[in-house]
Amino acid sequence: MEQPTPPQAPISPLDALRRICFLLERGRESSYRIDAFRKAIDGITLVPEAELRERVETGTLKQLKGIGDSSAAIIGQAVRGVLPAYLVSAEEKHGEPLTRDGAELYAALRGDLHAHSNWSDGGSPIEEMVLAAVDLGQEWMALTDHSPRLTVANGLSRERLTEQLERVEAINASLGAAFTLLKGIEVDIHLDGSLDQDDDMLDQLDVVTASIHSKLRQPSFEMTPRMVAAVRNPHTNVLAHCTGQLVTGGRGKRPPSQFDAEKVFRACLENDVAVEINSRPERCDPPDELIELARDLGCLFTIDSDAHAPGQLDMKSLGCERAERLGIPAERIVTTWSVDEVRAWAKG
Repeated sequence: MEQPTPPQAPISPLDALRRICFLLERGRESSYRIDAFRKAIDGITLVPEAELRERVETGTLKQLKGIGDSSAAIIGQAVRGVLPAYLVSAEEKHGEPLTRDGAELYAALRGDLHAHSNWSDGGSPIEEMVLAAVDLGQEWMALTDHSPRLTVANGLSRERLTEQLERVEAINASLGAAFTLLKGIEVDIHLDGSLDQDDDMLDQLDVVTASIHSKLRQPSFEMTPRMVAAVRNPHTNVLAHCTGQLVTGGRGKRPPSQFDAEKVFRACLENDVAVEINSRPERCDPPDELIELARDLGCLFTIDSDAHAPGQLDMKSLGCERAERLGIPAERIVTTWSVDEVRAWAKG
C-alpha cells in the first residue's frame, strides 16, 4: 500500500472534493462538514464538466442539489485549472502520514478485512470506499457491514444482505482484475456465542468477521465461553476488536472486557481464526499485552481499518506501527496475502 501523491493542478472538481473528504476523514474532522462535501460529490457526479464550467461562469452552480458556498468555491477553482484553496489547506493540515513507524509493514499490506459503507453505519457508498482503497494501492477489500441485531448501526437483514451481495458482484464485474471487493460481514456474537446471521447467508460470503457489541461487562466466566463458541463456529474467520475497549474519542472511554485470553486465542489458533489488530485510534484493540500473547501462541492476525469512511482506510498505518513494534511477522498477517490466498484460507 502507498500514500496517494498530493494532487496538483489541474484537478477535476470530483477528484478535488474526494481528496478533501479523504483528508478530513483521515484527520477525524467534523462529520457535518464531510457530509456536506459528500452531498456535493453526489450532486455533480453525473454532471458533465462542460456544464459545471458554464454554471461557474453564469453563477448558477449552487442551483445544483448539494452545492453550498464552500463546495462551489472548490468546484469553481478546479474548473478554472487552479488547485482549490480548501484542498491546499487540507493537505497542509492532514496530508502527512499518520505515523512514520511501521512503514515497511504498511507497504506490504494488500487488503482490509473490516470496512463499512452507508448500507449500515458507514458514511459513504460502497463505490466511494472502493475508489479510496484503489487510490491507497490496496488490491482487495472485504465489505463488512453490520448484521441484523445491531439495529443502532442499521444492521443488514438477510434481504438487504442479499441485495448488497448483488451490488458487490456488479462492482467486481466493472472492476475486472484491477481490484476485488470481497463479500463479507461484521457479524455480531450473541450471548450464547452463536452468530447473528443465518448459516445459508454466511455460506455465500467470502469472509466473516465476528465481534461483540453487547453485554461487554459480562464476567469472564460468561464472556470466555461466549467468545470461544464464536471462534469455533466454522463460519468465523476473524475475531474483531476482541476487548471492546475505547481509549479516546468522542464516545468516551470504556475498559476492556474480561475473558481468559489464552483460552480464546488458543481457540483461534486451533480453528485458524485470525486475531484482528484494530487500527482505529479510539480502539487500539487488542492491548499490547494481548497481541504479544496471541503472537507467542502462534495465532494469525489481520491489520484492519474498521473504516466507516474512505479516509479512515488509511488508519491501517497505525495498526502497522503497533504490529511492527510488537514483532508480528508479516507472513502471519492475513492482510498481507493475495486475494486468492485469503479466499482459500477463509474457506479452508
